[in-house]
Order: sequence, then C-alpha cells, then structure tokens
Amino acid sequence: MLNAERRMLINLETRKAQAHSFRAMHRGGKILVLPNVWDVASARIIEEAGYGAIATTSAGVAFSLGYPDGQKILPAEMLARVARIANAGKVPVTADVEAGYGNRPEDAARTARGVLEAGAVGMNLEDGTGDPAHPLVDLPLQLEKIHAIREAALKTGVPLVLNARTDVYLDQVGEPEARYEHTVKRLLAFRDAGADCVFAPGLRDPQTIKQLVAEVQCPLNILAGSGSPSISDLQELGVARVSLGSGPMRATLGLLRRMAEELKTSGTYQSLDGAPSHAEINRLLSPAETDPNGAH
Repeated sequence: MLNAERRMLINLETRKAQAHSFRAMHRGGKILVLPNVWDVASARIIEEAGYGAIATTSAGVAFSLGYPDGQKILPAEMLARVARIANAGKVPVTADVEAGYGNRPEDAARTARGVLEAGAVGMNLEDGTGDPAHPLVDLPLQLEKIHAIREAALKTGVPLVLNARTDVYLDQVGEPEARYEHTVKRLLAFRDAGADCVFAPGLRDPQTIKQLVAEVQCPLNILAGSGSPSISDLQELGVARVSLGSGPMRATLGLLRRMAEELKTSGTYQSLDGAPSHAEINRLLSPAETDPNGAH
C-alpha cells in the first residue's frame, strides 16, 4: 500500500475510534465537561489539563479572526481552524459549526462532511436564525438537516456525534410560560431524527433542568457560566454534558483588558501572574507533542 493511502487508512481508523470514544463519554455515568477552545494553544492547554475531549466555540473562533458571532465567518475559515485544532492533539474534537452554514439540508450535509474532513468527530447544529421575526428554523426543515447530516456521516464511515441545539431559552422565543414545552417538543424531535445529544443553552433553573433530563431520555447538554448550577449539581440533576461556549475566550479577553488597565494606571504587571511559561507553550506546540500518530 502506498504511504499516502496507508496514512489515510490509519487516520480513518483513528477517527472512527475517537467517534466511538466520544459517544461513550455521553453515557459513561460521569458528566462530560467541555471548556470550549478557539485555537490550537487553548486546545492544547485544555488537553494538557487532562480533559478527554475538546469542543470548539464558534463565537470564540469567529472573534479571534475578527468576525462577530452569528454565521458571519466564512465556513472555510471556521473549518480550517477546526482542522488545526483537531490535528494538533490526541483526543476527540467536536466542532461548533453554528446552524450548518446554509438554509438547505444539503448545506448541513456539506458542513458535516467538512467537519469530518477537518478531523473532528462531533458537531453542534443550532436552530437559531438570527431573525427576530422568525427566530427558529422551521422544525420540519431542521429535521431534514439532521437526517442529511446523519446520511452524510454514514457515507464517510465515521460515526459523527451530533449535538442538536434549540435556542428557545437562549433567545427567549415566545411567551415564558410556553418555552419549556416548546423546548421539549423540538429536542424530542431532534433526538428521534438521529441526534446523539440535545442542547438547551440559556436554561439554568435546576428543577427545569431535572425535568428536561427526565423528558428527553437522551444525553442533555447544558451551557454553563456565572449563575449556573455547579458541575457536581448538574451531574446530580442527570445532565450528561456541560460546555462553556465562548465564556473561556471572553474571560481571556477580560484578563487582557485588566492587564491593559493595570499597565495604564499603575504601570505594574500583576495581571501576568499565573501565565504559562514561554518554554511550556513551546513544548505544548512542538510536533512531538501534537502529532499522535504521524497520520496528519
């Protein structure tokens, strides 16, 4: 077998194994915690800290490349960043690719193929439109997108782990008293269409989360941040997966802002305390550390 073909085969088998491993993390009894990353350096920091999987933040990636959030970034740029992250470490990567970069099922399928070609083994698909007059993708169309993603992944041989998100709570869609039932309806439909995990960002009330876990009967992802229940509390509620979205990236920008203010007002450097050393980051990003099998 030619060396290139052999590398491709090794890479495919690696991704298959990572996909199976990542799916199992959602049902292992221990909550899956994903502090989202936006570039290779942040991904390597999280992997080095002992996390078994990496999740990207679409907003964080967009911000780092000079775009606002909300599908303003070019899909090719998003997938290029996912590829750099996926090929820099040894753990499974799941990619946040917003609403799939297009309004048609075939657009979602193309994005799913792009995610897998980039080396990730999971993806998020959201249903927000960014249009206040019509804030959510019509449910039948969203289900067609999920079916298209599943079919596209099947053809590649890598069992992509799909996290299907509804933005009912995040975007405060409809009357408050109707949001829970609206969320349940959409998440159950996503599950039945083939989603491996369902995602309800914007939900923080413990009792509502507990009720939702019981109703969806599949792994539930909660977006955590200031004001959210703790990781241990979320595990007790039955949550399978917790992510932080763009929070870590924005917190890093907050540190940079505080550093800038300290330099301007007092001329001191305390904000730099705790920074990894130059040598440590060099080590994390060296080829020997980032190439798991030479197949990239």
